[in-house]
Amino acid sequence: MPDESMFLSDAASGGHAGSQYDASPDAALTAIHTHEGPVLVDFDETLYLRNSTEDFIDCARPGLLALLLLRVLDVLKPWRLTGGIDTRDTWRVCAISLLFPWTRWGWRSRIPFLAERYVNQELKAVLQTRALTPVVLTTGFKSIVAPLLAAMGFADTPLVAARMYSFADRRSGKMRMAMRGLGAEVVSCSLVVTDSVNDLPLLQSCARPLRTLWPQACYHRGLNRVYLPGEYISQIKRPGMRYIIRSILQEDFAFWLLCSIGLAINPVTHVVGLLLLLLSFWTIYERGYVDNDLVASRDELDPKLSATFGKTEVATPSVQPWIWALLAGAVGVAVLCADDHRKAHAERMVFLVHYAGWVAVLISMYACFNTYNRLDKMTRVWFYPLLQIARSTAFMVIVPIEPVGVAALGAHVLSQWMPYQFYRLNSNHWPNTQPALVRLVAFVLLSLMIGGSLGLSALLTWSALGLLVWNIFRARHDICTAFNSARRLPRQAT
Repeated sequence: MPDESMFLSDAASGGHAGSQYDASPDAALTAIHTHEGPVLVDFDETLYLRNSTEDFIDCARPGLLALLLLRVLDVLKPWRLTGGIDTRDTWRVCAISLLFPWTRWGWRSRIPFLAERYVNQELKAVLQTRALTPVVLTTGFKSIVAPLLAAMGFADTPLVAARMYSFADRRSGKMRMAMRGLGAEVVSCSLVVTDSVNDLPLLQSCARPLRTLWPQACYHRGLNRVYLPGEYISQIKRPGMRYIIRSILQEDFAFWLLCSIGLAINPVTHVVGLLLLLLSFWTIYERGYVDNDLVASRDELDPKLSATFGKTEVATPSVQPWIWALLAGAVGVAVLCADDHRKAHAERMVFLVHYAGWVAVLISMYACFNTYNRLDKMTRVWFYPLLQIARSTAFMVIVPIEPVGVAALGAHVLSQWMPYQFYRLNSNHWPNTQPALVRLVAFVLLSLMIGGSLGLSALLTWSALGLLVWNIFRARHDICTAFNSARRLPRQAT
């Protein structure tokens, strides 16, 4: 993903932090040609029309393992210990370099192609006509930038860049790097050309500041052609919402687990098997999200798409998700069936039956999602519960659940459908219907109905207690709000 600090700076300043220094490419080229003092040139997306750090990461192989490593770093966020988001790329590049050391060879072999294709030819031509050699100043990493800069025709050009295994350079920024590498006197009489609003201190300290956005420049996220389940949800469909953790794991998976764990022979393998089924299910459900956005962008007059749709590149192949889903589903079914059946023949038959059922669930759900995507918005209100039922109950094809689990899953479906119905029928904006509190109330009512039908013993289980506690925990904020806003009606005088 793009450097988050760039977005923070733009957001904080309203996008106008560098407006007083903005210059068109033509104006910048003219200024560089006429300036008699030193010229400090940014590298990424200026002299080099891409991002060298991301292009280096893109050379890591195998790409899937490298991408998994980067996602682990994004979850752990170790850069919080080293100075914040500015040091994020240091962690990423160092991790790739240490664990995938052959990436350097791949980078060296790819440099000639990148140098020829993505050098800023207009800027290069002007720089090479100057009597004074320019200085390339970048927070990119020296061991990555130097060979690329040489291949672009600037082998003898001074380079001030970040050290790969140092957090200080990325943390301090170009201003301090320039002061340390060139001196205050050189900086004060220099022309600086950059594209980043993060270079504001440097622009304020030089003789001729130019912030120029080059129309040919483009940002490509490293390993964006590598498919990984969950990437589309995290980057495109629900960016910045931690949807996988907050909605898929803390809601869907939590209810899968709490509804069935009481009947499991081996709780550990049961959890592993359910996680594999969750991966299998959501790999295909995510494909439905991809199709939903594509249909909306193509056929709807007022599509509701995230801000990153069409801007952030994420691999969305058609076949690979099914390979992931079928393999993860097969292993998950095998794990869940293994404890209940000791005889080899019986185990094979049970596996085949359950796996066939699971594949049927995936195909049916995907067909339902595709149909939903092509219906008008008002008709979707009545198809939406089918998708929520699939999310909540797909695992029941493989594992049994306790009676109180029916109440929990039914309440979960209702709590998801109610906001959507209001969204479509009323405001076209997601209302605050307090779904967690709705789910808690529905769960209690449905549980009482089940207890009345099957007897009180159906509710006196650890699973029932766990589901009640989890529902209360998830609804804790809504409960507090409801209690705090409750008022007794005043008595009227008679």
